[in-house]
Amino acid sequence: MKRIITAVQIIGILCVACLPVFAQDGSGKVTGKLSDKKTGELLIGVTVMVQNTAKGAVTDVEGRYILQLAPGTYTLDFKYMGYQTKSISDVVVKTGQVTNLDIALDEPKSKDLQEVVIRGSYKQETINALYVAQKNNPSISSGISGESIRRSPDRNTSEVLKRVSGASIQDNKYIIVRGLNDRYNTATINNAMLPSTEPDRKAFSFDLIPSNLIDNIVINKTASPEMPADFAGGLVQVYTKDIPTENFLSFNIGLGYNSQTTFKETQSMERGKTDWLTFDDGARKLPSSFPSTRGKYAALSLDNQLSLSRDFKNNWGISNQGKALPAQSYQVTWGNRIRLKKDGSFGSIISVTYRNSENIQKGERSDYESGKVRSFNFGEELYKYNTSLGAIANFTYVKRNNKISFKNIFNRILDNNYIFRSGSNNDINGEQLSYGQDMTIKTMLNSQLEGSHKLNSRDWKLDWNVNYSLTNRDQPDMKVLTYKRSFNPADTFKAMIPVNTAARNVSRFWSSLEEYGIGGTGSLTVPFNISGVKQSVKLGGQKLYRQRDFSARILGYVGVNTGYDQEILKLSPGEIFAQNNIRANGLRMDEITNNSDKYSATSDLVAGYVQFDNKIGEKVRVVWGARGESYYQFIRTADFSGKRVKQDVTFFDLLPSANISYALNDKSNLRLSGSRTVSRPELRELSYFSFYDFVTYSSMIGNPNLKRALITNADLRYELYPGVGEAITASVFFKHFQDAIEQVVDPGSTPNRRQILFQNVPKAQSYGFELEFRKKLDFLSSEPFFDNTTAFANFSYIHSSVDLQGLTSDQLAQRGLQGQSPYLINAGIQYVQPETDLTFGMLYNKMGQRVYLVGFEGYEHIYEKGRDLIDLQVGKKILKKKGELRLNVSDLLNQKVLFYQNNDGKKAYKEGVDQIINSLRPGTNISLNFTYQFGLGKNK
Repeated sequence: MKRIITAVQIIGILCVACLPVFAQDGSGKVTGKLSDKKTGELLIGVTVMVQNTAKGAVTDVEGRYILQLAPGTYTLDFKYMGYQTKSISDVVVKTGQVTNLDIALDEPKSKDLQEVVIRGSYKQETINALYVAQKNNPSISSGISGESIRRSPDRNTSEVLKRVSGASIQDNKYIIVRGLNDRYNTATINNAMLPSTEPDRKAFSFDLIPSNLIDNIVINKTASPEMPADFAGGLVQVYTKDIPTENFLSFNIGLGYNSQTTFKETQSMERGKTDWLTFDDGARKLPSSFPSTRGKYAALSLDNQLSLSRDFKNNWGISNQGKALPAQSYQVTWGNRIRLKKDGSFGSIISVTYRNSENIQKGERSDYESGKVRSFNFGEELYKYNTSLGAIANFTYVKRNNKISFKNIFNRILDNNYIFRSGSNNDINGEQLSYGQDMTIKTMLNSQLEGSHKLNSRDWKLDWNVNYSLTNRDQPDMKVLTYKRSFNPADTFKAMIPVNTAARNVSRFWSSLEEYGIGGTGSLTVPFNISGVKQSVKLGGQKLYRQRDFSARILGYVGVNTGYDQEILKLSPGEIFAQNNIRANGLRMDEITNNSDKYSATSDLVAGYVQFDNKIGEKVRVVWGARGESYYQFIRTADFSGKRVKQDVTFFDLLPSANISYALNDKSNLRLSGSRTVSRPELRELSYFSFYDFVTYSSMIGNPNLKRALITNADLRYELYPGVGEAITASVFFKHFQDAIEQVVDPGSTPNRRQILFQNVPKAQSYGFELEFRKKLDFLSSEPFFDNTTAFANFSYIHSSVDLQGLTSDQLAQRGLQGQSPYLINAGIQYVQPETDLTFGMLYNKMGQRVYLVGFEGYEHIYEKGRDLIDLQVGKKILKKKGELRLNVSDLLNQKVLFYQNNDGKKAYKEGVDQIINSLRPGTNISLNFTYQFGLGKNK
């Protein structure tokens, strides 16, 4: 069934993509959106007339209009029942270019003023419309508009998000809001929940979405009834473009240089011939001849086991893969708009992206027991190979009061990591060499069919969305091979191959995960009046069903008996598992797969809400209501004894929220918000499955008894908008967590067998403040440079604590919430020269140290040290503004990524005092991108 759905989606996309592209003429366009000045509500059915011509348009269900005009300067009139007419002059139209003009209409203060025409210029009204967008979001939020994105040198959404107040990007793709990690953040695309790109965690890789396809981004820091309630840090709402304002075809080519990798020699075990296309060539597959279960294999005779053991490919050899090439990225984007009869239009945006990169990271890894006694100390070399394919295909039909869209996002990533580790290990009383290779292929497909309709003359509005997502994660043939010798350098390294029963030191691992989700949302907005003041009520619901299936096979080589040929153990990785060593007095394959190494899980979310938008007088607006969410989760797994375990739980939560805004004047607001939200465990976190991650040298196991966390949120914020694109805000906030979910180190762990668990904390809380400013520097001088330069900064301070209610010692309990940074700093400066289309930006970001893993008695918490990150960006339009060059420098300082245990009780890292668990440098990245856009004109 799932394959049929996927095939229908692909066929539909290809059929629609075959629509024609038409020739270019000498005209230009004026486009924009109409909104209510007080509420920001989009206005449907506004009449737009061009003075002294017969040209005109009517805004559609999105409040958008488009005019096709000959080059020149025009005056536009905007008329709408119940609002004052606006007449905007000096609107300049240029050949082949799009002029954006958003308009904010105001209701008259009395009936006598209804026929008065408000007059203004293009420049003045552009500023007014931006004020409306900034001031009228009902919740406490930060965002960035499509126009700001267009002017920036950002290549993808993760780079765009670096500019948003209170947000930080980790690993160049995962978002952190107010210092809270990805568990407490949720993302939507076009109002549908984004599936996680990481099946083992709740996270979305924002670098997958090209910036040129983004219409706008909003990060909501407080909840309202219409929003999904599974967040505490932020809800990231990404809106992609649907109908382009012009027909175009653009190409983007990018090259990247990494200071530690590019043109350096790389190593790896054998790679597949089609890895560069994100597909495995089949060489890593589990042999089809191998029995389907552990029991069937164990029942075979030794001769049969040896025969089957020889079917495994000997691909363990370490070889030089040549010098690392520069990172590469290619993107093709096509946009088309077809004008249909009776004011209808059909738009298409299709984009295909390919990326390939390599990265070399060298670092150290240690761990300790009995306080400060070092158990092992390794040097590490990690060679990463990454390639990805991505596509976005959006199709939209709009006719007057109706809009229907079919939107799709696809991504496929292949990660191949080879790691070499060497050093001392007290557990074996000697030196250790380890080789490992881990290749994963992750695939994500998300499709949405959505509609928006104005139902009648009373402005009732119906919005709906049905969506399907498919996520796959294949991990074929993860290999680990370990050697040891005594501390005497004259001794020979020997492979740590056990007898009869396999161990993880010499193992091969296969796993497969498939998850699909089917969901939908719907809402009806009904406006009404109280004492002549416009109000509204919104009724809506959401449904999201997810089904996941996971299975793994774990095998390893063993000596056939205690007297097997020990000389085999001295052979190199490429020789040790040759077929001539698979014999009666040599090696054979053993399987150690357990019943807990597979699980199936289901979740089903059903939600409904009612939301009121009330205006009290001219200054007060209250958006309030409640959301009810029924969440069912079921997991079928097994514990380590093989006993079947089933968890079947339903939670119902009534989640009220209120957002009150008071307009102190035309440029400032005071906001108060309160809400109840949740944080639910991921399906993987509920399984007993234990996964050994050779890269992190630890295992992770789930907990079927995890509870969902309940969070109470309160925020107070003052906002001042002194000028276009400028803001000064100050906020205080408080959060209370009940049953917060944390990652902890199993008290039964040892350094060489560290195991990470998930557990609920009875109570936790955080509170703090946030300061932000974004200001043009024109107050320093009247020179054009300062008028075109904007400085911005954000500082968040968060104090968090946990209440373990006597579950551990007071010393261990005196810590912050796992994953919560105590402070977050964002700052930057951006220069935009509109005449020469030159842009320059510099960004600084730092998060304070945070608890990475919770320790136990005798084992200190592991902290992640904060890093100073500086990024530089330069962009320049060339070739008559059809081309653009973008230069990006990220992580200029290249400080160490460092995890440590604190020894002085001060939490912040102190060199020479604290114990380093892991450290590495990712390198500085420099990329150069060239984009060229062909204008394809309008259809005839």
